[in-house]
Amino acid sequence: MTLENEFNPFEPDLQALAWVDTAAIADAVGGTRHGPAGQVRGAVIDNRDVRGGELFIAMPGLHVHGAKFTPDAISRGAEAVLTDAAGLDLVDNPEVPVITVPDVPHAAGRAAAMAWGNPANHLRLWGVTGTNGKTTTTYLLRHLLHRVGKLAALVGTVEVAIGKRSVPSNITTPQAAQVQAIAASTVAAHLEDLVLEVSSHALGLGRVDPLRFRVAGFCNLTHDHLDFHHSMEDYFQTKASLFIERRSDRQVIIVDDDWGRRLAEQLERMGQHDFVTLSTTGFPADWQASITPDTSGYSHLDLRAFDGKTASVQVLMPGRFNAVNTALAIVMLVTGLSVSPRMLNGDILRHLCAHPIRVEVPGRMELIANQPRVIVDFAHNPGALKSLLETLRPSTAGRLRLVFGGTGQRDLEKRPILGRIAGELADFTYLTDDDPHEEDPDKIRAEVRAGLEDFPGKYVEIAGRSAAIKQAIQDAKPQDTVVIAGRGHETLQETPVGAIDLDDRVEARAALQLRN
Repeated sequence: MTLENEFNPFEPDLQALAWVDTAAIADAVGGTRHGPAGQVRGAVIDNRDVRGGELFIAMPGLHVHGAKFTPDAISRGAEAVLTDAAGLDLVDNPEVPVITVPDVPHAAGRAAAMAWGNPANHLRLWGVTGTNGKTTTTYLLRHLLHRVGKLAALVGTVEVAIGKRSVPSNITTPQAAQVQAIAASTVAAHLEDLVLEVSSHALGLGRVDPLRFRVAGFCNLTHDHLDFHHSMEDYFQTKASLFIERRSDRQVIIVDDDWGRRLAEQLERMGQHDFVTLSTTGFPADWQASITPDTSGYSHLDLRAFDGKTASVQVLMPGRFNAVNTALAIVMLVTGLSVSPRMLNGDILRHLCAHPIRVEVPGRMELIANQPRVIVDFAHNPGALKSLLETLRPSTAGRLRLVFGGTGQRDLEKRPILGRIAGELADFTYLTDDDPHEEDPDKIRAEVRAGLEDFPGKYVEIAGRSAAIKQAIQDAKPQDTVVIAGRGHETLQETPVGAIDLDDRVEARAALQLRN
């Protein structure tokens, strides 16, 4: 329950909502209604979040079915339940309407949208997907929307923010009922724009159903999440569904990799005409972005559109990848705010590029100190780690020291790949624990170490992450760079014995104090 004046974007004012008949919801999701007639306003997936009047969405879980908590939800004031046949069997003599569907996760979005009053219909939605770059691109979108006079809400890996208020996030894209609640809170705050990171999990599990985005942006696709998708093909098709299932009005696709080119080709074959392509490598595209690094470690970005319009801007963020993210954000906004993707508003383009661009994203190339330079970053897959190390190399006068580990219960195939990238691109690696979850940390390190064994003398294995960070910073000379990769903004480490407090930034500052 939200305390007075406490900000909670997941709990919009229920009293401001109209009641919705459960029969209408059942019809909309193709479900069957059991028990009495009824009405709801609002929707939740956690029985503890019921305030009174909501639809309780009882999903099947890995170990426990959510319908088990129906009695508690009803006692708290839930007025109806959405579940499946197995869930119905757990609800004895329902005293409120129960709607059953074959697939609760994929029905939850539409049901929640109706229960929250279809708030997304009153918003302009901006969605970004891809393996790497989603978080920073969404921050850039929010920043640049503000530059053209539009305060926006943000949903992503780091936080959920509405206007100038925010709460930490624990997942890239929340559950469908929560996404709809955030949309309702955004409408209640009198904002018109909502920017979302759209993960492949969210697309595959229906968390962004039935949202329709004004513009969807595609960053890239590299090896990750194969524990969930099982193949790169499935990973690609899931990402592509944001674009080819007409979940978006307009699309901007970076075609620097084969996956982006393939996506553009698919849209072309399907007869979609409201997408544009963007290249930062010179590949033929509607938009060309030229990125020139400067002596300060930042970049100069030159953009040229298909109609000859041009703009230039300095990107005050380190690394080529941040200039790529900036180019995507600019092109998405020009595409979304113009009359059509092929009738560009040059004034908007010039306004967006009128001043240097910089955003600070927690745990993304976050500078902790200089001499030695200490950086914390979220890079946890092969593409991101390679890009991170290649970015830091030219500006490191001394040795490039890497602290990282493999994540437990996630994509085992990438562990030795990460180890090899570390061995090839870092001068010295401190192999340690990331978030082992319920997996044996020794086993995880051994699998990452398999990729490092071709680089003897270039790594050390230290089990405790705090100890590894301390050792790396103690070893560093003033001209060295210590980059702590994998966890970024995270403040809890998931271990076999539960979650413990561990913030790489805090650990780094403590280690730096010991040097002084």
